[in-house]
Amino acid sequence: MLSRQFSRLSRKLAASSSVAAQKGREVDMCIVGGGIIGLATAREVNIRHPDLSLAVVEKEPELALHQSGSNSGVIHAGIYYVPGSLKAKLCVKGLKMMYDYCDEHNIPYKRCGKLIVATEEEELPRLDALWDRAIANGCTVNMVDAAGIKEIEPYCTGLRAIHSPLTGIIDYQVVSRNYAKEVQEKGHEVTCNYEVASFDDVGGDYPISVKSASGDEIRAKYVVTCAGLHADRVAKKSGGEEIPKIVPFRGDYLLMAPDKAKWINGNIYPVPNPKFPFLGVHYTPRMNGDVWLGPNAVLCMKREGYNLFDFDLKDCLDIARFPGIYKLVLKNIGAGMGELWRTFNLNAQLKDLQRFVPELQREDIMRGPAGVRAQAMDYSGALVDDFIFDQGTGPLANRMLHVRNAPSPACTASLAIAEMIGDEVEAKLLKL
Repeated sequence: MLSRQFSRLSRKLAASSSVAAQKGREVDMCIVGGGIIGLATAREVNIRHPDLSLAVVEKEPELALHQSGSNSGVIHAGIYYVPGSLKAKLCVKGLKMMYDYCDEHNIPYKRCGKLIVATEEEELPRLDALWDRAIANGCTVNMVDAAGIKEIEPYCTGLRAIHSPLTGIIDYQVVSRNYAKEVQEKGHEVTCNYEVASFDDVGGDYPISVKSASGDEIRAKYVVTCAGLHADRVAKKSGGEEIPKIVPFRGDYLLMAPDKAKWINGNIYPVPNPKFPFLGVHYTPRMNGDVWLGPNAVLCMKREGYNLFDFDLKDCLDIARFPGIYKLVLKNIGAGMGELWRTFNLNAQLKDLQRFVPELQREDIMRGPAGVRAQAMDYSGALVDDFIFDQGTGPLANRMLHVRNAPSPACTASLAIAEMIGDEVEAKLLKL
């Protein structure tokens, strides 16, 4: 119900604000991207500098439709990340900020917890190493044995597991739209159906012309881009570098049959294997009572390719011309072929899932939704695992900031990330 209300509000305000955009409204700062990071950034800038006029533009008809709205909806605890890294610090801080924010704004969530389960002896040393990392990151965790696993998840089987009681689930579209609502209530513009075509230097007090594909215009003193799946392309429009390149990977989920979904109380995750670039299949309960199983990770033939056979020639050629993709494939060819096999063969995916819940059967699963991850990559084929900011080149460089990579757990840490972006805005644009 709450999600539908925000959806109607998003469409209503998008329609009303498009008129202002057509007239070439002048604002102090234009933020490109109506996902969770762009909206959290607008909120943070407004808190710090309430006298600045802001405009957020989003190419889709609604806010937060892609990575922000098509993800597992997990509030992560910060267990996996290298101690001392930005990701570790921002996730641990962001988790607390997210729960506090939701409590303040009456946004529903469930603190259902998570088990990271070792099902084989060879995984136990990796589980112990992960425990050390969680402790170093300041996470609240417990180590449980096989009996302890059964107490938390009666249908789950394992040797030992890390229990994270603070891990939760939430609808990040609802969170994103609440950020937007806060920004709009302060008198700022949030415009949907505004796909940025160009950034032009027009001089004057508002020197950046942000033109849409349909010819609308907003003039701004400063621009911040948070374009997610299109971060590299949007940055390039103002003279930014091609690297890091955004390479899309689709994650297909299965759905657990409704009568079996009651078996799962919280998140059940595998012990990550450092040889592979992605985590592996897991059990994720949803706010509506569903349980998602997966995801896999396969290269997309379209930047926003949520369906198995989605294809876009421009996107395919873009990937084919990038040398890093061939290096990544060669380094992970075995894992990649396994992911493809499991994509088409549900019995193979079921076998992975049965490691944790042996009673799960083929009739208990069906194909479900998918998400697309904007994976930043360098020329060597390495997956970029850090935050990257770029100002581009040319006469507008000192007035623009591009958020080129905001890696997972970006949704959990969105408020903490927005604080970091706010610092970058003050240092590089406002020169404070």
